[in-house]
Amino acid sequence: MKNFVFLSPNFPENYYLFIRQLKNNGLRVLGIGDCPFDDLRQELKEDLTEYYKVDSLENYEACYRAMGYFIHKYGRIDWLETNNEYWLERDAQLRTDFNITSGFRNQDIHAVKYKSAMKEYYAKAGIPTARYQLIYTRQDAYDFVAEVGYPVVVKPDNGVGASCTYKLKSDENLNDFLDDHLNDGIVFIMEEFVEGYVVTYDGIIDSNGQPIFETGNVSPTSIMDMVNFGDDCIFYIRGELPEELREAGRATVASFGVKSRFVHFEFFILTKDMEHIGPAGTIAGLEVNMRPSGGVSPDMMNYSNHTDVYKIWADMIAFDHSTLPAPQWRQLAAYAGRRDHKNYKISDEKILRKYADHIMQVGRVADALSGDMGNRMFIANFDTVEEVNAYYADTTATE
Repeated sequence: MKNFVFLSPNFPENYYLFIRQLKNNGLRVLGIGDCPFDDLRQELKEDLTEYYKVDSLENYEACYRAMGYFIHKYGRIDWLETNNEYWLERDAQLRTDFNITSGFRNQDIHAVKYKSAMKEYYAKAGIPTARYQLIYTRQDAYDFVAEVGYPVVVKPDNGVGASCTYKLKSDENLNDFLDDHLNDGIVFIMEEFVEGYVVTYDGIIDSNGQPIFETGNVSPTSIMDMVNFGDDCIFYIRGELPEELREAGRATVASFGVKSRFVHFEFFILTKDMEHIGPAGTIAGLEVNMRPSGGVSPDMMNYSNHTDVYKIWADMIAFDHSTLPAPQWRQLAAYAGRRDHKNYKISDEKILRKYADHIMQVGRVADALSGDMGNRMFIANFDTVEEVNAYYADTTATE
């Protein structure tokens, strides 16, 4: 029996479904986390062979001891994973120290965590990216702005999501940013502002680097503004990918040498000509994430594609192929994340009544994810983009 260690198996909450499918496929699943065992959801307790609680997953020595305990009791560990961006470096260190070859190790992590390093791999795939500069001094920032002009975007070179991401439009904005962040120990990357909207390529990749499932999402509004200004979170999963985006995603998989992973790659679609990137409509690389799209996105992929990505991923781990039939019916799964502090024209109750035939899931968003995804989520399936846009008009309109 293969041994699979899953770090932080309780977060996000829906990740218990990955573990359930691993168990159904005959793997022994062992959990390491900082949540008390009694606080785990019942399904997770039932599907884990054993759970080792540590004081904190930030404590590497504690995680190391947990791995040693599991190896002593169950033998060699075949897989270790979290499917969580925050813990990718923790995963890699543990794989390196315990010679687990089924995933990224220390020597691989720079290319998949640092935004500046990603650009080289996008270039190898033939995909343009925004010009950039790492900011170590004030002069670095001044020189780059002199080259590309305002606006510019700054964010941590090694960061998660859109946290600490800023759009700077003037010398005043720039100097305020430098005063606040230049000496706080974080290396920031500054990029020219890209006129476009964000789309993604999401895939489950086998051990030969071939996709066994593909989908993607569209973000009609700025993710950066959702986080920084508390805008409503809206995006939708589309089962059918445009062929150019499918090709860009597969080229990126090949460039990074991705194997045996769930991936979430972000791209811009230019809405105007940009001299150093390409004409309107060009696909430009934004960043790669070597894990599933966050939060409830896997559920949305299921709704959109009428399939089970938890099962497909677990099949990839156990069998290196999917045992499910290819999706035959695809829709658009639209996410609307409302903010508690906003006064909406249409109440939650009226939204639920109006879209009763379309609603797939509703609920509170975990506090750790609410900055990105809002406080209250409403997920609905539709057949057309026009229906999605009407849904967003209703769910985001404020007094």
